Amino acid sequence: MPELAEISRIVHFIGQHLVGKTLTKVSAQNDDIVYGKVGTSASEFQKAMEGKKVVSAGQQGKYFWLIMNEPPHAVMHFGMAGWLKIRNADTYYYRTEKPEDKEWPPKYWKFLLETDGDPKTEAAFVDFRRLSRIRLVDCPADEIRKHSPLKENGPDPVADKDLITEEWLADKLRSKKVPIKALLLDQANISGIGNWMGDEILYHAKIHPEQYSNTIEDEQIKQLHSSIHYVCTTSIDVLADSEKFPEHWLFKHRWGKGKKNQPSVLPNGEKIVFLTVGGRTSAVVPSIQKKTGPVAKDFGDEDANGSKSETKRKRVTAVKKEKDVNDDEKEPKSKKHGSNQRGIRPRESEDAVDIKAESKPEGRRRSTRLRK
Repeated sequence: MPELAEISRIVHFIGQHLVGKTLTKVSAQNDDIVYGKVGTSASEFQKAMEGKKVVSAGQQGKYFWLIMNEPPHAVMHFGMAGWLKIRNADTYYYRTEKPEDKEWPPKYWKFLLETDGDPKTEAAFVDFRRLSRIRLVDCPADEIRKHSPLKENGPDPVADKDLITEEWLADKLRSKKVPIKALLLDQANISGIGNWMGDEILYHAKIHPEQYSNTIEDEQIKQLHSSIHYVCTTSIDVLADSEKFPEHWLFKHRWGKGKKNQPSVLPNGEKIVFLTVGGRTSAVVPSIQKKTGPVAKDFGDEDANGSKSETKRKRVTAVKKEKDVNDDEKEPKSKKHGSNQRGIRPRESEDAVDIKAESKPEGRRRSTRLRK
C-alpha cells in the first residue's frame, strides 16, 4: 500500500503536470466500489471535474486531493495497488519492460483526464484491485481537512511537523496500551505511516515493535520522535525512490525473506527476523531492537529464510454494511487496548481486503514499493 512517501511522490508530479491547467476532458468508468463506497459515482465525478481548473494539490498521510477553482474537490487514496499515471512522465514506482504497461489508456483505469495547453497533459487513475477510493468533497478549499475522511485521521508527520512534538507523542503513547507498531500503523493516531515506514522508524529508534506503547521510556520517546521525522523527511526528499535511500537503512536489506541463499542481514552481519505484529509482517533486528518492557507476545526468532512456518494471512471478508471507516486506511487496532494477547486484529475495510502480499509486476524496482 502506498505510504506517506509514495503519496508525496505523486503529489509532486501532480504539481508539475496538472496544477494550473484546465481539465478539458474527463472520462470516468462506473465502479460501485471505488466511487460508490464513498457516496459518489463515476458520472458525478466526471461532471464535477470537467471544465474545472486544478488550482493546487495536497496531502494528509495516505490521502491526497485536487483543489479545483470551485468546489467540489477530489479526495483520493490508492488502497493497496492504485496509482495515478501521467502520460510520458516517470510518476510510477517501477520501470517496466512490459509493452502493455506502456499502452494508453492503461488497463484498469477509473478516470482519465486531459488538460488544455500545448502539449496537453493526460493522466489516468488506475487500480486493478479496486481498493482505492475516489470521492468528492464539497467545501471551501481551506477547509478540506476539516471534512471526512481527513478529519478522522491523525496529523501528518511532515505537513503537521510542529504538531507532532515529543510531548504530543509521549501523551499519545501513554494513553494507550497496544504494541508500538500497531499504534504507528493506526491512521487515527498519525497519518501516513504504513508497514515499511513503521519498521524503518522503529529500527532507527531501537524499539521492539511488540513492546507496549505505554511502557516506552522517555529517552526512547525522544529517539522515536526523531526517527519519525528523519525517516519521513528523508524518504520524501528523494521522492520515495528507494535507490536513493541511505545504504544503512533497514529497507535496503529486508528483502531476502523466503529466498534461498539470500538471508536477510544487514551489511554488518546483524540478522533480520520477521514477526507478525498487528496482523502485519514486521522486519526486526533483535540485536538492536531490544525488549525493554512488556510485550503483547514473546515471539521466537523466525528464520529469515522462512524455515519456521509463518502465520498465513487470511482474506478479510467483505464488510456487509457500507460504512466508511477511512477507506481501509485504519490500520490494525485492538478492540480493547491490551485485551488481545494473541496479537492485534486488523480492522475490516469498506470492502474485501486481501492482505496477502501484492502481486509483483515485472520490471526493475524504482521506488519504495514492490522491491524484489
